[in-house]
Amino acid sequence: MSAFDAFDLYNVLFLDIETVPGVAEFDELDEELQELWGIKCRSLLRRPEEEIEFDEMAELFKTRAGIYAEFGKIICISVGFLTRQADSAEPILRLKSFSSHIESNLMEDFSELLSKHFSNPDKFALCGHNIKEFDVPYICRRMLINQLPLPRMIDIAGKKPWESKHLLDTLEMWKFGDIKNFTSLRLLTAVFNIPSPKDDIDGSEVAGVYWEDRDLDRIAAYCEKDVLATVQLYLRLKRLPLLRSDQVVIVR
Repeated sequence: MSAFDAFDLYNVLFLDIETVPGVAEFDELDEELQELWGIKCRSLLRRPEEEIEFDEMAELFKTRAGIYAEFGKIICISVGFLTRQADSAEPILRLKSFSSHIESNLMEDFSELLSKHFSNPDKFALCGHNIKEFDVPYICRRMLINQLPLPRMIDIAGKKPWESKHLLDTLEMWKFGDIKNFTSLRLLTAVFNIPSPKDDIDGSEVAGVYWEDRDLDRIAAYCEKDVLATVQLYLRLKRLPLLRSDQVVIVR
């Protein structure tokens, strides 16, 4: 069965995460982590034998550390799920965010959602853009760092590909087996003529908004727009109508 048809549309939980460096400034890391980030920088800059200056490591930490679960943290997980209306054939998308300055708190809330409502990988699916390479591995690694149990839906370490078929990745669906290419969510929304939901910040600004302004609400709103874009892309890939704004509800 094709990934496009493997799960009931109403049994899919769409998600996106926002991550930032684990501390506001590089010099807040302990000495060992600073040294290990320096090793990482040599790899990132492709200068394996060259010493990296402190200021250069600090600048890279601000812009790149949030990508890596060992040096970053999750500040928001936004989810969306489609529900049926009693008086209409058109679905409603409900968006909700789990955000906190304390990473373990939002993870526990997210884990509770999965355990209560999306616990069976044979029936339910998780969907995101690049979810297999980024979101799910990052969540799992940070859960272990926080010493939290992994929910069944994302406990996939060592699993065979057919044992994780409940992870629907819109990037993978678009690749059709092509392993050479990465296509951004923004590009695909443009290609499929999906109205861009971005009207505030972009991904490169999230760390600044967090560490300088501590504005979790603004970041959550941004993350929810990515979830909406992913849902719209998924509908396009299944050749279904896009959602209108009146079909989107934000749950607080």
